[in-house]
Amino acid sequence: MLHLKKLLFLISIITLSSFSQEKFTISGTVYDNSNNETLIGVSIYFPELNLGATTNEYGFYSITIPKGMHKIQISYLGFSAINESINVLEKLTKNLYLNEETESLDEIIFEADIEKINIRSPQMSVNKLTSATIKQIPVVLGEADIIKSLILLPGVTSAGEGASGFNVRGGAADQNLILLDEAIVFNSSHLFGFFSVFNPDVIKDVKLYKGGIPARFGGRLSSVLDIYQKEGNSKDFNITGGIGLVSSRLLVEGPIEKEKSSFVVAGRASYAHLFLPLFDNDNKAYFYDLNGKFNYRMNDRNNVFLSTYFGKDVFGISDNFVNKYGNTVLNLRWNHLFSDKIFSNLSLIYSDYFYGLILDFVGFEWDSGITNFNLKYDFKHYLNSKFKLSYGVNNIYIKFNPGEIIPNREDSGIQPEKLIDKYANEFAAYLEAEQKINDKLTLQYGVRFSNFTRLGQDEINVYANNEPVIYNSQFKKYESAEVIGTESYKRKDQLATFSNFEPRVSLSYILSDAASFKMSYNRMAQYLHLLSNTASPTPLDVWAPSGRFIKPQLLDQFALGYFKSIKNGDYSLETEVFYKDIQNRIDYINGANLVANNEIETVILNGQARAYGLEVLFKKNEGKFKGWLAYTLSRSEQQTKGRTANEPGINQGEWYSSPYDKTHDISINASYELSKKWTFNANFLFQTGQPTNYPVGQYEVQGLNVPVFDDNRRNADRLPAYHRLDISATLTPDKNKKRKLQGEWVFGIYNLYGRQNAASINFRQNRETFRNEAVQTSIFGLVPSVTYNFKF
Repeated sequence: MLHLKKLLFLISIITLSSFSQEKFTISGTVYDNSNNETLIGVSIYFPELNLGATTNEYGFYSITIPKGMHKIQISYLGFSAINESINVLEKLTKNLYLNEETESLDEIIFEADIEKINIRSPQMSVNKLTSATIKQIPVVLGEADIIKSLILLPGVTSAGEGASGFNVRGGAADQNLILLDEAIVFNSSHLFGFFSVFNPDVIKDVKLYKGGIPARFGGRLSSVLDIYQKEGNSKDFNITGGIGLVSSRLLVEGPIEKEKSSFVVAGRASYAHLFLPLFDNDNKAYFYDLNGKFNYRMNDRNNVFLSTYFGKDVFGISDNFVNKYGNTVLNLRWNHLFSDKIFSNLSLIYSDYFYGLILDFVGFEWDSGITNFNLKYDFKHYLNSKFKLSYGVNNIYIKFNPGEIIPNREDSGIQPEKLIDKYANEFAAYLEAEQKINDKLTLQYGVRFSNFTRLGQDEINVYANNEPVIYNSQFKKYESAEVIGTESYKRKDQLATFSNFEPRVSLSYILSDAASFKMSYNRMAQYLHLLSNTASPTPLDVWAPSGRFIKPQLLDQFALGYFKSIKNGDYSLETEVFYKDIQNRIDYINGANLVANNEIETVILNGQARAYGLEVLFKKNEGKFKGWLAYTLSRSEQQTKGRTANEPGINQGEWYSSPYDKTHDISINASYELSKKWTFNANFLFQTGQPTNYPVGQYEVQGLNVPVFDDNRRNADRLPAYHRLDISATLTPDKNKKRKLQGEWVFGIYNLYGRQNAASINFRQNRETFRNEAVQTSIFGLVPSVTYNFKF
């Protein structure tokens, strides 16, 4: 009995001492030592304590550890790691400065530590690309492209060459939330998809969330593409740029006040149209964009940022037809540290997308667009080394301009017409926690509450029985209902209100120091819809809000994954399976007209969608030869049942392939550093052909053969498989240390073996043989390119 009392006494002393051990918080910001740019996702790791943290979107970190002497390791891909010991006797502010990597033994060791933190993190279904990686990937015409680079990742596809947007895990392009410095970008493409709107020179960080999406994001179903721009060099002035065959770019950055404030301004423009007059061609097709960012470090607790983007495209056939469209973004942000444990960011954001047509041959102009004003306030609360909170609010006011016809000639005979503007407000609040349960299990869980209000407008259509779409049982087809009247509302009136709780949860379970199992679930609500009956977005497509007749889309996604680091991080393997269920997916009746339609609800039905698949990503991270192999096996389907027992629905109410269904998707990216002068890159891409419809028969009218399509066989056929091989070589001449100008040449060949990939297949009657024939349209064959990049 005496021995038992002694044992209990010793246990109580040990327990008391462990709980009473003093702990202090270390916090700070991590910078690139060459230019004072903050670094996102830097790993701060204490190996003896098995505790770590990563910097947030503004380079800030905070971690609470016991008092005493500890080893600390700071690691970031592409930079030399720091290994030192610190004596923690009180709370400490420790800003860190990393240098670009040099070959060293320490570096190799610490990349294993980076993998350990990634494996332990509950975040899954995330891919990250750096600006350097994007610039190495061979692309058409030598123009480095973020969107084209994403398509080489598992679970990401596109509709093909010359197609704008991208599709994630079988979702539509409008289901991707695209953010540039937290501002929404509605159109991510230049020249109808040939290039993206993002200038790689000004991009600092790119993350694509495909699943397990954090609660701070919302409003779209499939993915979040989160892009941050550089802040500018606060130490020295620099100029970088590039000259290519079709476009050039220039970036200028430098300090406004050294070590305290800086700016970066970047411009990019195409100029191939300038050579068309030499061939007696008065058509035109060009784009330009301008990025700007200014930041001011008021003190250790306050930073202010101003970000801007403006981009425009012009496409014209003579002066008779001119198409103009583009994005405008303005974002003012304030970072504030309430304490060494509470980081906040307040943002005021303006975002606009406009689309215009000038049709001189018929005598009118067409203007449409969407504008939003966004106020958001986000907090990160680092309670202790095992528990972190994120919370915030977000409010977006949105104006929709479906279109306006403006006569531009007195003799045109065209009457001015304005489609009814629509208005909405989207509010959200979220709370999320990341908690380390024990050495093996870490959880991330939270909830987002979203509320969408469709506000009053000048007119809203009224239909019999409140049904804008009717089923004609005699002709066995859906038809647009007649408008029987209109109602008018004040702006403050509420036409419809929707609220949704969106739970998010993910976890990681450590199987070993080099392997983990992860799983996630997230619910998302989407209140805006891009109305499009093409496989990829076009500038003619119109954004529409949820309301009386269009319901919000709701997603439930489940994902399971296995992650393994091989040979201390030299290689890595990521495998995931996912299942997505979508309610209220928009579908269209046969023959739907979406252009300049003031009764758009008369061609829409609400259905459902699902997607499921397997993703594998194997990467070689180290050595002269680097790269990855990505494979996706998946299905993406839609179903729209009849609203009553007497209605067949779309495709007889059966599941059919969505336009984004690609059963097999294989991509390989490889980079080989032959020497300091020469680097070679290549990528290969294979995708199952896009779903389409072929004729099932034909009939003759006045000597013409007319193909017949079966309306009950939606997307039952496919285009031929898509594949191509791209290569590039980068020549970096020996650098003259006395010269400030440094340059490199990039030589590339897009589609090396000249594969004629089908963008579409149309059917027509041959004018000579009078027989029906299938005609394939291809965008690119073999395309060589050369680009000169410079910096001084």
